[in-house]
Amino acid sequence: MKPMGTDPRILSLAAEVAVSPEQNVPVILLKLKEIINNTPFGSSELKKVKQDIYCYDLIQYCLLVLSQDCSRIQGGWTTISQLTQILSHCCVGLEPGEDAEEFYNELLPSAVENFLVLGRQLQTCFINTAKGEEKDALLHFFEVVTDSLFWLLGGHVQLIQNVLRSDHFLHLLQTDNVQVGSTVMTMLQNILQINSGDLLRIEGKTLHSILDEVVFKLLSTPSPVIRSTATSLLLLMAESHQEILILLRLSACYKGLRSLLNKQEPGTEFSQELRQLIGLLSPKVYQEVEEQKLHQAACLIQAYWKGFQTRKRLKKLPSAVITLQRSFRSKRTKMLLKLSRQKEEEDCRLQLQLQRQRAMRLSQELRLSMLEIVHPGQVEKHNREMEEKSALIIQKHWRGYRERKNFRQQRPSLVEYKAAVTLQRATLKFLAKCRKKKKLFAPWQGLRELTDAHRVELKQQVDDYIRRHPPYSSTAVTLWLKSKVLAGTGLYPRSMNWNI
Repeated sequence: MKPMGTDPRILSLAAEVAVSPEQNVPVILLKLKEIINNTPFGSSELKKVKQDIYCYDLIQYCLLVLSQDCSRIQGGWTTISQLTQILSHCCVGLEPGEDAEEFYNELLPSAVENFLVLGRQLQTCFINTAKGEEKDALLHFFEVVTDSLFWLLGGHVQLIQNVLRSDHFLHLLQTDNVQVGSTVMTMLQNILQINSGDLLRIEGKTLHSILDEVVFKLLSTPSPVIRSTATSLLLLMAESHQEILILLRLSACYKGLRSLLNKQEPGTEFSQELRQLIGLLSPKVYQEVEEQKLHQAACLIQAYWKGFQTRKRLKKLPSAVITLQRSFRSKRTKMLLKLSRQKEEEDCRLQLQLQRQRAMRLSQELRLSMLEIVHPGQVEKHNREMEEKSALIIQKHWRGYRERKNFRQQRPSLVEYKAAVTLQRATLKFLAKCRKKKKLFAPWQGLRELTDAHRVELKQQVDDYIRRHPPYSSTAVTLWLKSKVLAGTGLYPRSMNWNI
């Protein structure tokens, strides 16, 4: 997909590349350098220019040109070196967008491989050339290519592993030429300063080959420049990674390295770095490294032990987690239920409101239809009746409001009245109960007094009984009968002498 608002210079350049013959394409692509240089560095405009260059496949054209034979390219190594600069500058800071996977997994590794191949070709040409001026030009081109490669690695650090694992880079490092070897080792030192961690990610065989070459150049090369660069590079490796330091100290391949370094005649340029390297390889420093390694191992064991203890505690707390989950889910369910109820109530309220509005509308429509049916002469009468009805409804509502208002005002006195009635009812019940209890448990208050008529009647009954039953002894019998009669009536004399 082509971007919108493309720079017209890039459009014209892409059109020119598309219609030009193959041998003219490299020279045409050199115009990209002018476009990039005229754009402010680090600006959003430069990012847009790089995106346009990538979208119109101009970067891919540069990569194809670099993979061709140098003798077939117009301008030779001059054109190639400039294209490497263009390619590296276009790839650094580029945001490919949708084609990110193709850009990072295919284009960038291909560019790194082409740069290394060009470096090997320049190395071969430089070694085989005898003329001084041509050698200087080839060395300049070689430095341009290595600088372009380093610029690309600085923008895309993940490509450092591709460089360190490449056989072309190892061949560049194994050169016997002082100038080329110094340039390659300086580039390697700069690469490790960017990210030295990639050195341990490569295979052990490749790592040993790089270390062997650096140690070999340090011990066998008479050039002070190579020795200084090798010393700095070896010191950087040893200080960055303890594994490399232990390898240099204990490996059989590097046995006696410290003694050989002591025999070196250090120059003024790198004597301090050489002393630091010899100090790192000394037994004391090695002992400190071992102690540090043991300390790291102890920390690792402690970390595993603490992790085991933590996992063990977590296994003992499933019930707490389950309880928390149950509580959370219950709370969430209640909340959702509450929200659903509120929504249902709101829906019901809206439905009721709509029904009321619909009923009012239907009532009004019915009223209007009835007015259409009514005779024109009866309209005035109908209106008067409606006014009277409305007045009655208003009066009814007003009176209801007034009575409710009066009731609210009289409510305290009504409550007091009801309370007084309740108290009186309770008091009357209590007094009635008290009277009933008093009547039930009242003491005996004596015999009822005989009236004269009752006394005469009783005396008549006694006389009749005596007449019918004559006694043996009149006095005793008389007294006995009197007692019987009195016992039958429940009345006893206050004093009676029974000793007869």
